[in-house]
Amino acid sequence: MIAKTFMGLEPVLAEELTNLGANDVQIGRRMVSFKGDKEMMYRANFQLHTAIRILKPIARFKARSAEDMYDEVKKIDWSQYIEKGKTFSVDSVVYSEEFRNSRFVTYKVKDAIVDQFREQTGERPNVSVANPDIRLHIHIADFDATMCLDSSGESLHRRGYRQETTEAPLNEVLAAGMILMTGWRGETDFIDPMCGSGTLLIEAALIARNMSPGLFRKEFAFEKWPDFDQELFDEIYNDDSQERDFEHHIYGYDIDPKAVAKASLNVRAAGLAKIISVQLQDFKDFQKPAEPALMVTNPPYGERISTPNLLDTYKMIGERLKHSFSGNDAWILSYREECFEQIGLKPSIKIPLYNGSLECEFRKYSMFQGKMKDFRQEGGVVKTEEEKAAMAEKRRFKAHREFKKRLDEQEENEGADIRSFTFHSLERRHEEEERREAASRRRSDRAEFFQRQADGHGDDGRRRGGFKRDGERKPFGKQGGKGRGDFKGRGGKDFGGSRGPKKGFKKDFRKDNFDHDED
Repeated sequence: MIAKTFMGLEPVLAEELTNLGANDVQIGRRMVSFKGDKEMMYRANFQLHTAIRILKPIARFKARSAEDMYDEVKKIDWSQYIEKGKTFSVDSVVYSEEFRNSRFVTYKVKDAIVDQFREQTGERPNVSVANPDIRLHIHIADFDATMCLDSSGESLHRRGYRQETTEAPLNEVLAAGMILMTGWRGETDFIDPMCGSGTLLIEAALIARNMSPGLFRKEFAFEKWPDFDQELFDEIYNDDSQERDFEHHIYGYDIDPKAVAKASLNVRAAGLAKIISVQLQDFKDFQKPAEPALMVTNPPYGERISTPNLLDTYKMIGERLKHSFSGNDAWILSYREECFEQIGLKPSIKIPLYNGSLECEFRKYSMFQGKMKDFRQEGGVVKTEEEKAAMAEKRRFKAHREFKKRLDEQEENEGADIRSFTFHSLERRHEEEERREAASRRRSDRAEFFQRQADGHGDDGRRRGGFKRDGERKPFGKQGGKGRGDFKGRGGKDFGGSRGPKKGFKKDFRKDNFDHDED
């Protein structure tokens, strides 16, 4: 099987799979392959914190042309995967000079499947993009094609507990990966002084309690497969034997009252209000906690969130850490090198991570009192041997590296999902950049021409062909969906307060028909 994830989280996901009992775990690019039975597939979807989706390969073949791909897909006996009356959809990931358009690949695969059913039964299955019964995934690298069943359905980062979001919310999978990278498993208090909608807080609570992220989801794609084992999955879902008590506390703060309200709502929806506290507080007023604590935070970068005096904000962060967090470790995810410089502290480790399309760094700051020389003489450790080894492997993070490098728009590591990756060669990327620059120049020339007309230098001053200047374009609508109101998880399970009884409740409730939320 294949577990997809974000770039930089592959080692964390591999460790999760190993701890879960998976066999032959191999790290790839944005993915980890592994072997296991049906139970392992169910558990991977239900219990992994850093997986975006779990794919089950069903066929591998050579595709040197569109006709080859069509013929090979048509050879698969689709009747064993798509039952009569069921709908399906196809996602494509393409890295090939022969197949440069992933949408074309998607259509070709759909044609082969539909034609097989029409020839054998006289009827064709319907395609449903919004809420299909069966999700298929094809990956093409050069001429090597892999056809998979998507066992997850909606991306696994959509846990189900989030009711409201702030602007530019942190992806749940990325948040969990960051926390797991720190090595923290609930041994101390946990603090996020810029918590936003509370994603880091809730993911920390799930890790501390060893609770499965899938508890809040309404369904997985494998539940619609012909061979779905209801009894086996009920047993996995109701098994809380590995959960543990959390004897410390998780604190979240934010300067924005709306963010505090949204974070509090999400915490209550997850049923974690007893171990998570969210308060209104500016980071500049942060005081040293009474108990040992780990800090993990994701400050604004000045990209999607506009923040006045951005550099002053990071300077303040460094000052607060130095004077109010000694004896503890702080981890910060950010994008701009100049922001990190304003913190004014030397990190013990830098880890490359992608937050959406931004190439960020996740840096650890070990806080101690006095001078570093005195701290080391007293036996203090700023950088462990493991961290030194990890830093040595990050050769691409050199002093003069291009920190602000972005991925191509079509290659960006999407926050919501990574199914739509389309890979291009470097040469084609340069060609596309040149085309975009030329198009930009043409738009500028046209805008100048229309402005001259509007100023009376043209014949009638009218804009032609419906063209609008940059300043007149209508803004896109706000992203994000509506809140779901009172949250009930799978089977009507109420996470508004205590988690309530688990054993035996599912047979009475999980037969309900739930609406599948989509963007």
